[in-house]
Amino acid sequence: MNSDFKYWWFRIVASAILLMAGVMPVYCALVGKQEVQGALDILDTELQHSDLYMQRRALKIDSVSGEMKKYATYSPERLKLIMELGDCYSGYLTDSALVSYWHGMHIADSIGDRDMAMRLELKLISNLPVVGFIDEAVSRFERMNIDSLPPELRVLAFESGRQMYSYVASFYGNYPDAYRKWNDKAVDMQKRLLEVIPKDTPQYLLNQGEYYYLTGKYSEAEATLSELLYSVGDDSNTGARAAHIISQIAALKNKDDEHVYYLAKSAIADVKSATREVMSLQELGVKLYELGDIDRAYSYLSIALGNAVECNASMRMLQTSLALPVIGAAHRTELERGRHRLYMVLGGMAVMMIVLGILLLVLRREMRRMKLLQQHLEGANSIKEMYMSQFLNLCTIYMDKLNQFCKIAERKISTGHTDDLYRMTKSGKFVEEQSREFYDTFDKAFLHIYPDFVEQVNLLLRPDERIELRDGELLNTDLRILAFMRLGVDESTRIAQVLNYSVNTIYSYRNRLRNRAINRENFENDVMKIGAIS
Repeated sequence: MNSDFKYWWFRIVASAILLMAGVMPVYCALVGKQEVQGALDILDTELQHSDLYMQRRALKIDSVSGEMKKYATYSPERLKLIMELGDCYSGYLTDSALVSYWHGMHIADSIGDRDMAMRLELKLISNLPVVGFIDEAVSRFERMNIDSLPPELRVLAFESGRQMYSYVASFYGNYPDAYRKWNDKAVDMQKRLLEVIPKDTPQYLLNQGEYYYLTGKYSEAEATLSELLYSVGDDSNTGARAAHIISQIAALKNKDDEHVYYLAKSAIADVKSATREVMSLQELGVKLYELGDIDRAYSYLSIALGNAVECNASMRMLQTSLALPVIGAAHRTELERGRHRLYMVLGGMAVMMIVLGILLLVLRREMRRMKLLQQHLEGANSIKEMYMSQFLNLCTIYMDKLNQFCKIAERKISTGHTDDLYRMTKSGKFVEEQSREFYDTFDKAFLHIYPDFVEQVNLLLRPDERIELRDGELLNTDLRILAFMRLGVDESTRIAQVLNYSVNTIYSYRNRLRNRAINRENFENDVMKIGAIS
């Protein structure tokens, strides 16, 4: 048995003894309904004060920005403050954090500070997936030679890799194979991180506990993280992460009270630190919905979505917006049940008219509240970075039209009008109409993401071969083929299926476009760079 194993086995046994002895009363006592309600009440109070915490963070950012002005642009002192500024923005305003890290990398390269440039790039990598730039983050990280870095940078590299791969894995939560692939990478990064972090530090305990959790050693994870919570408290970022992991262990053991309690503790720490890019409040909203606390669930998810929008955390926006409609439907169901109860009372008990009138006013107020919340959600979902929702909507419209056609076909067949159905399908008019509607919706959605796409494509073509659109056209066939390529649909077969052309036709279009290009060999690669971060 090696020394490390003996050491950690001793820690786990000691923690278990302390747990049974009651030396850690805060985190080891059984969590009951009273403790859960207390934690939720504290969270509600802290959410009411969230503006104050946000102002404090904004003041810190202003302070660092003001301090930067005292130093020359290409100076080591200014470079350190740029990194500090990026850290202040991280989890609060991700776009600004990325800009700070990019700017810092440029300065570090200019003054020859390779270590600082690497440090800034690693911080950039850990934040890129938050706004959806997964390929950029993975590409940058996987071309690094981590083993050649000095020890301090290796710690940061493994931590950034762990965080980056964890973000990517959570993005594929509904796709088990892809999730497993990226989660395994995150676990490997954490294992290597544990080899270089100094032992007996909160950072080591946190990552050791999380590693135990990810590898299925739940008892060891709970003991390690409980010890960590006892030593650092649950108000710090470290405590927030530890509480969140303990909540996941409780969920696996079907301990609802502990699950909600530790999620609330984690969310409280996030609110106090003015962190917008979070999971705890979102997960807590979903869990409370499952437990029947719909009002709190809707409130927490609305706040989580608002924070994700303000932070520009595309992944969190998508996850939260997927949960909100379910809870909205529950609200509508409750209202519908209320109406039925009213009708029954009105029909059988005239003496209850006054009570029914009061209930009706309450219901109308709830309906107005629902309408305001729905308007808030619709406004948030219109933000440019939610491109995935736009294409999900596109697919929904297309599937709806397909369902409508199926209903028409079923009706025609059931009534014996098969000739009408044959003429309808043979004429191609239905497909043509749906294609036009698909093109129109696709064109608008795509140009919302890449508004200058047509101009950028024309810059890649010879002046006498540039594309000119007719009046009323947003995109033509040439541009749609290039648009699908820009979105990653590169195979001619898939493009042909979507645009309802033959594969040979798509090949012909692509060859003609290449022949019109200024740089024929790299034309399609140049198209892929349109709108990309350089």
